[in-house]
Amino acid sequence: MTEEKKEASSTTGRAAKLARPNVLSLQPYRCARDDYSSGILLDANENALGPASLPTNSLDPYDNGMELERYPCPYQLTLKRLLCDHRNAQVGQTADNGGIQPKNVFVGVGSDEAIDLLIRIFCTPGNTSGGGDAIMITPPTYGMYKVCANVNDVGIQTVPLTPDFDLQIPEMLQAVTPATKLIFICSPGNPTAKSIPLSDVRLIASSVNAIVIVDEAYVDFSSVPTATSLVNEFDNVVVLQTLSKAFGMAGIRCGFAIGPADVIQLMNNVKAPYNVNKLTSDAAANALKNTATLEENIRVLLEERALMEKQLIALDFVEKVYPSDANFLLFRVKQKANELYKTIADRGIVSRFRGNELHCNECIRVTIGTAAENSKFLEQLEDVYKELTA
Repeated sequence: MTEEKKEASSTTGRAAKLARPNVLSLQPYRCARDDYSSGILLDANENALGPASLPTNSLDPYDNGMELERYPCPYQLTLKRLLCDHRNAQVGQTADNGGIQPKNVFVGVGSDEAIDLLIRIFCTPGNTSGGGDAIMITPPTYGMYKVCANVNDVGIQTVPLTPDFDLQIPEMLQAVTPATKLIFICSPGNPTAKSIPLSDVRLIASSVNAIVIVDEAYVDFSSVPTATSLVNEFDNVVVLQTLSKAFGMAGIRCGFAIGPADVIQLMNNVKAPYNVNKLTSDAAANALKNTATLEENIRVLLEERALMEKQLIALDFVEKVYPSDANFLLFRVKQKANELYKTIADRGIVSRFRGNELHCNECIRVTIGTAAENSKFLEQLEDVYKELTA
């Protein structure tokens, strides 16, 4: 696992110029598995007698094949290789022919861990005292960028999307300052459901001295290909992905950052030693080894999305259904969107009111569920709207 070990002085290039000096000089924590991972292991103060219990499905018959008494691999090499093979195949690349390699992949607790780590690595705190670095966001967008920036006392530069949810690239480039260290682009967007063209990402990445982060939580539902193909083209593009959406594994909390090796090295240096547990790693690996279920589920959800879009458009009180590259639809009603959302939720069908977001007045976001769930939502939507406007 030599290529994945934590190193204190291997970072060069863009990351070395942008990262915080204290992070670059950090002597990373060396964990018990950095040097030896097999043999009689008496180095990590684990309980060699075994775990006190196991997951429910492994209790009878008893199966501790994962050796839960031992710490997990801190670098998740098997999982990284599986992700590289999957994503490279989608863009017609291989690890040896321009594609991503394990050194380009960080594995974390969902995408949120990666967002927080990147801010901690590249942005010096100090916003509340009038200094420090900043991130750039393009609302309406995913709320955790702002939350993580605030927690880390980092400034937030805001360049809104257009009403059609496109990037305002000239305005973004004009707003960049020396303090701008990270630019977050959510594609497909949340709550917008709109993908950003790779040509836009290329233009921004080639024009700024900052890390451009493309958050692709919903990319498997999109007609725009993944931006992972840009990672080896630019030294300042990082792509975030997750198993929570198309893979249907939100409960295991597994996400990835895919980027230049020097950026990923810093993330490995700063992360907690054993951030991804064995149960998560095992389930994630099984999903990446068996993508037939993934592909079938995507096909079904896209069919259901098209059907629900058609049915929403047919409702006379729905003013607009936004095009979607995600597993949800954003739509605008004529009035009373918040009351509509709350009443339907009180009756057991929960969507999300988005009318407090920029450009989303009177909008509701609904996830594409099963065919039966979608039908029930549409039925309640129509019935409740009639009640509220009678």
